[in-house]
Parts: sequence; structure tokens; C-alpha cells
Amino acid sequence: MAASRTHASTLAPAGWVSGLLDLPGLGWIARIFLAAPFIGSGLGKAFDFPAATEEAASLGLRPVSLVAAAVILVQLAGSGLFLTRRWCWLGAGLLAGFTVVATLIAHPFWHFEGLERVRQTATFLEHLAIVGGFLAAALLVNGRRR
Repeated sequence: MAASRTHASTLAPAGWVSGLLDLPGLGWIARIFLAAPFIGSGLGKAFDFPAATEEAASLGLRPVSLVAAAVILVQLAGSGLFLTRRWCWLGAGLLAGFTVVATLIAHPFWHFEGLERVRQTATFLEHLAIVGGFLAAALLVNGRRR
């Protein structure tokens, strides 16, 4: 029993790390960092709607105006919800779902060869990491630490 306590205590964060993790608002700041690309993209598209419709068209999505408006809505509303405690799970779900769909559409690595396939695969996997971050944040905000 004593050995397991000793082993468990060696896995605990160092004192200064524990202090950082206990900082008030750190979870909210982490969620801002995770949502930042979606907030920036949503605002950029909202302020330059013609570019947003051009992007939708370049991906073969129709009707372009409706797709662009839906993207803006999901990115901004999802980010806003994600930054709250009560609705974090819903915002995380919206942004994670959006990221999965957008990644499948914009980064189909299986259609590429050579170096471009490597780049597209890396981007695809980076977006999956973002999805994992949304899921982890929603679990932590809602008191689940598994």
C-alpha cells in the first residue's frame, strides 16, 4: 500500500505546475486559445462576406451564400457557447462537428500523392487534435476527468 502511494505521488505535478493549474480563469483562457481560430475566421468571414462565399465556391459548396452564412453562425455561436460553463458542451460539439466536416471537405489527403499528401495528412491530423481538445475541454468543464 505504501509503495502505491509513493508511486502515485511521483505522478503528481510539481509544485509550480500545480500552482499554474490552480490559477483562476486558466480553463477559460485555455478555451479562448482553442476557440481563437474559429472566432477569427468567423469574424473575418462576417466582415468580408464576398471572400466567405468565394471560399465556399472554391470548395464546390452550394448555395454559396447559405453555406458562408452557416459557417459564420457555427463558428461564432459555437465559440460563444464554448466559452461559457453552462453551454460549453454544446459549443464544443458544434465546433468539433464543424471541424470534422470542414476537414473532410478541405483536406482529403487520400486524393493526393507525394509531398502534398504528407502536408494534407498533417493538416488533417492537426484538425483531429483540435476536435480532441474540444472534447477534453467539454469533459473537464462539466466535471468529468476521465
